[in-house]
Amino acid sequence: MASSAVDNAINKLANAQISDLSTSSSPNLQKNLSILAPDEVELAKMLIEMEQGHLFEDWPDPGVDDDEKISFISQVALLNSSYPGEILTFGDDNFIKYEETGVKQVQNAAFVLVAGGLGERLGYNGIKVQPLFCFCECKRDVPFVIMTSDDTHARTLQLLESNSYFGMKSTQVKLLKQEKVACLADNDARLAIDPKNKYRIQTKPHGHGDVHSLLYSSGLLKEWKDGGLRWVLFFQDTNGLLFKAIPAALGVSATKEYHVNSLSVPRKAKEAIGGITRLTHADGREMVINVEYNQLDPLLRATGHPDGDANCETGYSPFPGNINQLILELDPYIDELSKTGGTIKEFVNPKYKDSTKTAFKSSTRLECMMQDYPKTLSPSARVGFTINPWLAYAPVKNNPEDAAKVPKGNPYYSATSGETAIYQANSMILRKAGVKIDDPVSEVFNGQEVEVWACVVWKPKWAVTFADVKSKVSGNNFVSQKSTLVIKGSNVIIQDLSLDGTLVISSVDDAEVC
Repeated sequence: MASSAVDNAINKLANAQISDLSTSSSPNLQKNLSILAPDEVELAKMLIEMEQGHLFEDWPDPGVDDDEKISFISQVALLNSSYPGEILTFGDDNFIKYEETGVKQVQNAAFVLVAGGLGERLGYNGIKVQPLFCFCECKRDVPFVIMTSDDTHARTLQLLESNSYFGMKSTQVKLLKQEKVACLADNDARLAIDPKNKYRIQTKPHGHGDVHSLLYSSGLLKEWKDGGLRWVLFFQDTNGLLFKAIPAALGVSATKEYHVNSLSVPRKAKEAIGGITRLTHADGREMVINVEYNQLDPLLRATGHPDGDANCETGYSPFPGNINQLILELDPYIDELSKTGGTIKEFVNPKYKDSTKTAFKSSTRLECMMQDYPKTLSPSARVGFTINPWLAYAPVKNNPEDAAKVPKGNPYYSATSGETAIYQANSMILRKAGVKIDDPVSEVFNGQEVEVWACVVWKPKWAVTFADVKSKVSGNNFVSQKSTLVIKGSNVIIQDLSLDGTLVISSVDDAEVC
């Protein structure tokens, strides 16, 4: 997605005030603010922010139909609360509240990394998880599981052992290896022969949905429950930005008591990530679930949406983008897996040679995806999503050559865009904390036009939440666009800093640096 468009939308929401409800934007609402309670004004403001001002065009002056006006706002509150999602605005009181709750819940969570793939698509010969470990910094024994495959298991273990588990204890890290499944040669589901050995059946990975059955059969879930844990967080490799979004999203799960919480981002129509949807069966059953991007458009067209997967008036798809970062409540998760054994519904997605769909380009196999877990849940299960626009998703999927071919305005998902997204997020966090940060400039690297912010990074020991950042920033501070700021100490106070160059602050934990 175009980061500048996201930034504009987020800034608009973050900076909106009651005064924005001017006579020019919504005069009839402005006249009626006096009859509304503060929380009702906030709901009205939300409608204005979302360009729904037409709802107030026929409102008469105060004193006429006041009960109906308040009833209308009550309906808005009901409709808003009934949709199982939470849109977070970075830095506002709600966001800070969720972060505070989430940080307290981290000690009750286990983390599961799905890392069965290699980095060929990146033009990288190693395992994809290797760059991610460069960001690891652990201060307590949080259970950490990595799902590997035949392709990655040995190299992942070697990476962990040669780096002393990146500060973790070897006992807190568990590797669970998934097996491959037989390939299918044609529409008749004949098993495919391995092209390199006629006496072997060809096999391919089954998909990351295997993580559920592996966790169930390993006994780890029961061990975690007995140890007092409450949450299981699933994440995928190459998305280092995710960890900035986890505290608030976990706080949403705890506050709203979600059994399943899918972290999401604004999505452009036809963008190659799935969409979070509410599916309603003919008999009235509903589920909130991811629909893959290549299935979403035909599904919409077949259900009365002639434009298919199209952007709405916001410039984005009405279906948030699924980024495969899930937060599951442990007890309901165990209950469900005790019924299913962790089996996830499978699908097949063959690539055909031509439109006759009679012959495959290459063999296919049955697949399963971890985000399809909610499909087996009962209608009473609490399933929701949390949208965290620029703070949650900057994956590194594509090599420079392929990224350079991406149409202008669409996300590159490359190492170049992934790195600049980290700088953007940190710069915007500091801006929100009161630091004056220069606007970014557009530059081209590896054939990709990206916005380049000041290169700002810090270790988690300095700040994990926005409240942490605010507590360590004071006075008048300025960082120019061409500057680099690196913070490596836990007790570093940024006060009256004017930076137009490079500053690296490294300190031992007991030292206080101002």
